Amino acid sequence: MYILGMESSCDETSVAVVEMADAPDGTPAQRTIKSNIVASQIETHRLYGGVVPEIASRAHIEAISRITKEALNEAGLTLGQIDAIAATTHPGLIGALLVGVNFAKSLAYANRIPLISVNHIHGHVAAAYLTEPMLMPPYLAVVVSGGHTSLYLVEDYTTFHEIGATRDDAAGEAFDKVGRVIGMPYPGGAALDKLAYEGDPKAFPLPSPAVQGDNLDFSFSGLKTAALNIINSASQKGETISRADLAASYTQAIVQGIVKKTDQALTAAAKGVDTLVLAGGVAANSHIRSALSRLCERRGIRFVVPERGLCGDNAAMIAAAGYFEYQKGNFADTSLNASASDYV
Repeated sequence: MYILGMESSCDETSVAVVEMADAPDGTPAQRTIKSNIVASQIETHRLYGGVVPEIASRAHIEAISRITKEALNEAGLTLGQIDAIAATTHPGLIGALLVGVNFAKSLAYANRIPLISVNHIHGHVAAAYLTEPMLMPPYLAVVVSGGHTSLYLVEDYTTFHEIGATRDDAAGEAFDKVGRVIGMPYPGGAALDKLAYEGDPKAFPLPSPAVQGDNLDFSFSGLKTAALNIINSASQKGETISRADLAASYTQAIVQGIVKKTDQALTAAAKGVDTLVLAGGVAANSHIRSALSRLCERRGIRFVVPERGLCGDNAAMIAAAGYFEYQKGNFADTSLNASASDYV
């Protein structure tokens, strides 16, 4: 079946068509991206050093109709051949979400196509099915993005149990903030990833974002503050610090914290779990990918991460997640609304 996916939770407007099907025994039979159009706003928001919600919302309005036509044309399909429309409804920037949700509702209602609500986080995890078609639950998922750093026990395709999360900032926000302060181009996290290879990861002692104690939680605010204090202190003294050394030390602290809690989560969920999935925009970070890959190799379990092009916000992942909601009969009507929070 063909799912038309729509994503507008932040600063990327995306529409995609994905073909999905399962064999009678429930094993994956089809996981194909027919089109995946992304209208990026990076250059616009780079002027401000971060996403401006009002500008993002207006850009979504300008792009969504055009790229919907483009996605259908690239897929070689008409709306009459679409079996369902899936849209990101939560979490995200409320103004941005409302553009995609209302457009999807209107399109579905006018063409009598089933409408599906998709949790943005579930979408990020579903991107893994498009890279590794034979992936099946249960497994442990680590979602690392600009707004989330969480651990989920994925029981089945639509059932997620959050077993750990950040108590304040997320890893992606922490990367971007420090990257911006040391003068890296927006988005700071991507530039910091490359710069970290040039520095000494032991140059600056920094606190771990892994919360101490019997829990699976993270806290990035203290780490971020410690790094900013190093930068500000050097500036006040008229000293120059090595940006590469700070990038390497900061990246190592974040990576080690994520690996530590993931290792604990794998131990806690050991029974029946032989796969770790890394997802979210920060899953594109090469240091995190490498460290978790080594962890899985050490533990003798499978490591699955979407290809880099599917780690960021895109509609193909939303369409994939929408397929499984469709299979469960989880349809929405015209009362569907958006929500900035994780829950609706």
